[in-house]
Amino acid sequence: MRERFRVYGPMMAALAALYAFAVPAGAQVATKQMKLTEKQIVAFIAAQKKMASAQVETEAEAIAKEHGFASLDEIDDVEANIVLLMGSIDPLTHAFVEPPVAIKRRIDEVTADTSLSVDEREKLLQDLNHSLKTAEPIQFPENVELVKKYYDKIQAALE
Repeated sequence: MRERFRVYGPMMAALAALYAFAVPAGAQVATKQMKLTEKQIVAFIAAQKKMASAQVETEAEAIAKEHGFASLDEIDDVEANIVLLMGSIDPLTHAFVEPPVAIKRRIDEVTADTSLSVDEREKLLQDLNHSLKTAEPIQFPENVELVKKYYDKIQAALE
């Protein structure tokens, strides 16, 4: 799972926008929630450009350490927590909704969206329903405010 976030990190912002409040399909395994610090978020943002161009894991490990992370696992855990929160924050209003509630809302939106083909709708609903089974409320509410504070910078870094 950790490699998925590192490899697909730049696409996570697009997935969050696509699913509009839902936890991305790649995050169907429950994320190990952790308390984030402002320092971790700022370092994560700063590392993204280099991380996106990393060719091998040893290169990514060096980039993580260069930006103050103890290991590649630590930056992966920070990224997983940030992506979890980004998927529950409205990109326009920055309003936060707990992941299970956000997923249920997104299920309703997808169900009502007549612009989607039947296959697209079924695939999205399947992904969303699977995500709903593993979705948990946010354990560290202070993380929400940190991610909201840096939301636009995080989104830009992930694109």
